[in-house]
Amino acid sequence: MSDLLVIRGLRAGIETSEKDILRDFNLVVGAGEVHALMGPNGSGKSTLTHVLTGRREYKVKAGEVFFAGQDLLCLPVYERARLGLLTAFQYPVELAGVELDDLLAEAARGRGLPLSHVSRERVESLGKRLGLAGKLHRPVNVGASGGEKKRLETLQLSLLDPKLVVLDEIDSGLDVDGIEDVAREILRTVRETGMSVLIITHYARILEYIPVTKAHIMINGRIVASGGAELVHQVEEDGYDAFRAEAGEEAGQEKNDAVVANGRDPFLL
Repeated sequence: MSDLLVIRGLRAGIETSEKDILRDFNLVVGAGEVHALMGPNGSGKSTLTHVLTGRREYKVKAGEVFFAGQDLLCLPVYERARLGLLTAFQYPVELAGVELDDLLAEAARGRGLPLSHVSRERVESLGKRLGLAGKLHRPVNVGASGGEKKRLETLQLSLLDPKLVVLDEIDSGLDVDGIEDVAREILRTVRETGMSVLIITHYARILEYIPVTKAHIMINGRIVASGGAELVHQVEEDGYDAFRAEAGEEAGQEKNDAVVANGRDPFLL
């Protein structure tokens, strides 16, 4: 199995700060693999998402990232998306005046996909499966609840045939039924298309429905433990303190990686 995403020695932070949020971060995700990245608040998980998608407020100070055999850090945002990197953000924004149908059509063209991939029939069929019947064909995320926005993110990743999807807390804002619906659709897409997934989450609930190839624990900007599903169960039972102790870190050291220069997360396909 070939390596799709390779991150070596990544050190990065917010451009306006001298402090590093990611510190010697290393990760390899193979084609068709599902990885879970877990960690406490402020450990750098969302910063990793922003660096991978090329958000300009974040500065890479050292290390390298290769995606689909190309140097990801040298590519503009649209080229990263064209290669097949898609991110579902923790806080999807509303795009007033931009219809979901139009967004999907433009994204499909950018990916080089036939428009049949995002036909109204396919959108409505998938929307019904995700509990979005009657809530499609309107401006993106406008008037949608937090859970509906996460379902809409899932609909997009299922239609746009990405090579790798990064799910930044896709489970936040979802109730129990919503988590199961979203997880089932993600797993179906993995099995049908072979896409790789990096699930970033605090909790194990969504991982009850999606078998992971490997799980990683992130503390203070770096991965301190990697393994199988047993790590997920250990977090559920013991929390993150045991991992902090093993890594020589102290509770409360995590940096706040939630600083966003313009006050909100960008919506990037």
